[in-house]
Amino acid sequence: MGVGDVVRRAARGALLGARGNSGVILSQLLHGWADALAGLDVARALHVVVALERADEQAWTAVESPVEGTVFSASRAAAQAARQVTDRGPDASLGEVVAAAAAGARVALLRTTAQLPELARAGVVDAGAAGLVVV
Repeated sequence: MGVGDVVRRAARGALLGARGNSGVILSQLLHGWADALAGLDVARALHVVVALERADEQAWTAVESPVEGTVFSASRAAAQAARQVTDRGPDASLGEVVAAAAAGARVALLRTTAQLPELARAGVVDAGAAGLVVV
């Protein structure tokens, strides 16, 4: 079973177990990753960058009014951070790309409290963005 198959199964499981909007959006991000990785046995650094970018693009366009300070912000930050690694040179490793994506998503997660008044009042981060950071 290739990486695309594994991610496709994870996406299906995420959709079946989704709770709320963020859960559904997360499952859609996983579907976007799976589409970009389809047919691959192994994912290389650039494959993962493209998967993150395509999934992010699809998620932002699939929702009528996506909001900054949510899972969307974490997805965009992960994709951008991953792309910066491969833009520095062709020798980027998969580990470097994944670490950069995770770090980018974590930074975006911490910003969510300042981006949405509801989160600021409650003193919490966005749960959907936190879920994406875990994934």
